[in-house]
Amino acid sequence: MATQAQSASLRFLTDTFKCFLPNPQAVALAIILIVSFVLIYSLSDLLMPVFVSIVLAYLLEGLVGKAESLNMPRMPAVYLVFSVFMACVIFLLFYLMPIVSQQAVELVQHIPEILNRAQSGIMSLPEMYPQFISESKIQQMMFAVQRELLTYGQNILSHSAASVVGLVSVMIYLFLVPMMVFFFLKDKQILISWFLQFMPKDRNLTVRVWEEVDIQIGNYVRGKFGEVFILWAVSYATYAAMGLNYAMLLAVLMGLQVIIPYIGATLVTFPVLGVAFFQWGLSSDQFMYVVIAYSIIQALDGVVLVPVLFSEAVNLHAIAIIVAILFFGGLWGFWGVFLAIPLATVVKAVLTAWPRIGDKNLDASY
Repeated sequence: MATQAQSASLRFLTDTFKCFLPNPQAVALAIILIVSFVLIYSLSDLLMPVFVSIVLAYLLEGLVGKAESLNMPRMPAVYLVFSVFMACVIFLLFYLMPIVSQQAVELVQHIPEILNRAQSGIMSLPEMYPQFISESKIQQMMFAVQRELLTYGQNILSHSAASVVGLVSVMIYLFLVPMMVFFFLKDKQILISWFLQFMPKDRNLTVRVWEEVDIQIGNYVRGKFGEVFILWAVSYATYAAMGLNYAMLLAVLMGLQVIIPYIGATLVTFPVLGVAFFQWGLSSDQFMYVVIAYSIIQALDGVVLVPVLFSEAVNLHAIAIIVAILFFGGLWGFWGVFLAIPLATVVKAVLTAWPRIGDKNLDASY
């Protein structure tokens, strides 16, 4: 009787193991995924410039491929795409970033004035709605807000004290990342051949998963960069034409909001409408024009840009997107948030392509 129970338990464990690892290719894929995750997680602080360079080179490889499809030799295509990339980097560093930084500093300097105006408006609420809110509650709320802003200002000063270390890190990134991106593009085949010698020869399942992931991630990330650029350009042109203060800063926020689906659009609403409110007031026509323009831009993003740019991207449930943002953002910060959906597509592609027990075509497909 005991022997039968042990045999049943052993058979159960064996079937369970086969369900997850039904053949050697699945074992190889599992090992590759585990080792890759461990290396990236444990070495992310040390090798972050390398990981950033790989991501950028992967994005630029799509442009190089398009140039090659137009009968351009690979090396001229690499030089052309890399030159455009460096021009964009120079534009960001020497034009866009100084303007955004200056407007951010100006906005911070006007925070006391904004708070005083907000306080005068809020203090009138007890007179208008005495049954809902009292003056003592308003004072407590304003005191709490001022205390939080004081703490935030102290944190900024503490961060500024370590700005020398941050400057050194930026200089390292500015030198190493472009150089590595160029060599990743230039010596792509050499690097891939070197890397493949460490991979198992029987890797059809891994190749199949990578092909699916490559299509989905490539479409998503390149489309996301296009969406960021279009929203930034349209928002800046609109806000500048309307005379809205801090137009460049708000336009950058409008572009970056798409990095965090659902959440970003909600967060960026407050600075855009807040600046318009404190510039013109709630009852002015200009404020309503900003509200209408902001609503139209958001609607065009959801109705036009997303279907056009992400028509071939993977369709993930909203819960899966939120969980991916929380999980990968907690692991790797900004880059984790930006790559949350692509990494979620990796998980989905692995689960979709993973061979299952009872698949009659399991062996024939390899």
